[in-house]
Amino acid sequence: MNIPFVDLKAQYLSIKNEVDTAIAHVIRDTSFVGGEYVKKFEQEYSRHQSIKHCISCANGTDSIEILLKSYGIGPGDEVIVPAISWISTSEAVTTAGAKPVFVDIDPKDYTLNASQIRSKITSHTKAIIPVHLYGHPADMEAIMKIANDHALIVLEDCAQAHDAAVGPVKVGQWGHAASYSFYPGKNLGAYGDAGCMTTNDDTVGLTARMIANHGQLKKHEHVMEGRNSRLDSMQAAILSAKLPHLESWTNLRISNAAHYTKLLNGSSIVTPSTRANSKHVFHLYVIRVENRAHVMEYLRKNGIETAIHYPTALPFLPAYSRFNHTPKDFPLAAAYQDTILSLPLYPELSEEKIEYIVEHLLKVTGKS
Repeated sequence: MNIPFVDLKAQYLSIKNEVDTAIAHVIRDTSFVGGEYVKKFEQEYSRHQSIKHCISCANGTDSIEILLKSYGIGPGDEVIVPAISWISTSEAVTTAGAKPVFVDIDPKDYTLNASQIRSKITSHTKAIIPVHLYGHPADMEAIMKIANDHALIVLEDCAQAHDAAVGPVKVGQWGHAASYSFYPGKNLGAYGDAGCMTTNDDTVGLTARMIANHGQLKKHEHVMEGRNSRLDSMQAAILSAKLPHLESWTNLRISNAAHYTKLLNGSSIVTPSTRANSKHVFHLYVIRVENRAHVMEYLRKNGIETAIHYPTALPFLPAYSRFNHTPKDFPLAAAYQDTILSLPLYPELSEEKIEYIVEHLLKVTGKS
């Protein structure tokens, strides 16, 4: 059996007619950058998120940086970020001119550890970027209380967590603004780079839209210097075709994750946990195992592709060597980075394939 980590072809085949029609219409109308297809998706996603403004952009990384700049965050400011995430979260802070301040992770769900945030707040702290890592919401109730107590901006990084929620409130609705990625492998993915920002703040929404489009709202009327960070019409049309399927795909992800967890129950493998009152949408199914390299190689030889998200915690990357962080500064991130392993998980993954993966996983870890 051959099981890829992600099977985007299977997803395409399941909605082939809708996607092909969407692409054909864009080509027919020769509407390639901006225009009605982009406006349509922005309106649809705004309604989907129950948020006033959806501002599309070129990718998820840009969306974080543009939001930081829209709030006037830059040189001399500090922004709190989790120790484990994709580098976009912290990279955007630095690119905006501010300093990323890392906080260790929660021991169970790997998101930003809210209990450690207050100790990192200084007179220079301006914002917190909680990442809803792997599809699990960060502890937004605790984070918003801290932010309100210290008058901090909260920018939610929802790149991996489309439709995740805490109670009845979706991620992206808690903070002052939110960032999304529509990279192809995301729970809602385009066929190239794509992203957006959401907010209920009129001023921030207007500013973000101008920054993403060369500082203009109307062509040649540049109110400020911005950048070229636009969602192209092809990606917008594809996202519009996919959005109606997001709920059913999410339910399948959750069901597949539950099947994994049931089969792995009682083994030495640490499976994902979900905080009470939270909806985990399982962008990734991340376990913890010993002898990870050996496990990965054994699975590869048996046709099972796995991945690591992420092999080096952010504070320990060469890019941040200037901060001189050591493992004792972030003990959980340091310990977990060597044991976390992402298994294949997507809506089209069959129970038969999950059972095949678990069978070989238990064999290599000595439990079968």
